[in-house]
Amino acid sequence: MEARKPIDVLAAEVVEELVKLNYAYNTICGLRASFKRICKFAHDRGELVFSENLGKEYLKKKYNCTIDYYSQSFPKKAKEAIRSVRLLGDYQLHGIIVRRIVKRKGYVKPPQFEDVLTAYEIECKNNEYSLRGMRTRLQRLFFFVDYLSLKKVMNVNEITPEIISNYLLFISPKHEKSIASILTTLRVFLKFLYLNSYTENDLSISVPKQNKYHYPAVPSTWEPSEVKRILDAVDRGSPKGKRDYAILILVAKLGLRAGDVKALKLSDLNWITKTITITQKKTNVEATYPILHDVGWAIIDYLQNARPVCKTPYLFVRMRAPFDSFGENANLHNIITGYIRLAGIAVPRGKRQGLHSLRHSLASTLLEQGASLAMISEILGHINSKSTSVYLHTDFSNLKGCALDPEEVFFDA
Repeated sequence: MEARKPIDVLAAEVVEELVKLNYAYNTICGLRASFKRICKFAHDRGELVFSENLGKEYLKKKYNCTIDYYSQSFPKKAKEAIRSVRLLGDYQLHGIIVRRIVKRKGYVKPPQFEDVLTAYEIECKNNEYSLRGMRTRLQRLFFFVDYLSLKKVMNVNEITPEIISNYLLFISPKHEKSIASILTTLRVFLKFLYLNSYTENDLSISVPKQNKYHYPAVPSTWEPSEVKRILDAVDRGSPKGKRDYAILILVAKLGLRAGDVKALKLSDLNWITKTITITQKKTNVEATYPILHDVGWAIIDYLQNARPVCKTPYLFVRMRAPFDSFGENANLHNIITGYIRLAGIAVPRGKRQGLHSLRHSLASTLLEQGASLAMISEILGHINSKSTSVYLHTDFSNLKGCALDPEEVFFDA
């Protein structure tokens, strides 16, 4: 095993690398000062090299900070100190500055991987992955490609099991919840490279399998009375309120996903048959929904009295000029959260309150009313009923009815 460098040397090399990567002058000055404080702390303790334990002790003694900085948000008072500790740890382990993952549009492929990445994109399209699924899959892959570039890998044939292992060691603590998806993405990409003769060896077998089974979180739901309070809180006298009410009732009554609401076009509405027909963004499967009485009138009210005159084919548009459809990454989260506050509904800490919570509430209500999982699955547009089965955990009243009375078991035997 290679001997670890003295902490002063390690800090100097990190600063030198930051300069090469064109970090801002003020940022480098701040980090250099932070490194000096860490080095002094190490010398005072008689430690010559950096270690994770040293970093944790430094944060605890100097900033009273004991968080798991891999998975928790940085407290403001210790943000620069935590960042400095992580930079030293990452550089000691990987020999590179591993930048924080930031989603960005217009990803520029490294020249040495441009051909193979383009070929893989074509493969994904040929396999008819949904646009949303493809975007997520490629985003995860680009993180790995960036890591390869930082490690000065110039050809996919230079990828080794050791590089894959080091990459996973770096990301696994920070992306515990999504690690299974990351592993799958990496395994499929490496298999693609081998089957298409880009690599001589099948590196997909070097990607470990996750032993820990992931139990999906119980969806956040609202009581029917709370859903009514949220809808009643909307000011339906204003143009924005008319639009928001139509969006909320589409999700609450029909269970549409936020992405499908954004993609809904005027041509998808068939007023003769009173139906809405769309191709779901997530599954790429066509689905037809009935235009219920209250849903229909909400849409008509929005179209006649609120929707600005514009050329876009999309049903829902922004209410400020230029009047256009919602952005690709808009999740419409603020639409529901604002009305939750207006309705005076207390939201427990940790409870999700996005548009998806209305969709979950519809599923739970249908389940309580005796609808089958197959029917709920069809309404929600799930390809696999396993996705729907998670709602069984929310039907607590019926689950209580399944509980056995010990006295009945013993005395009736």
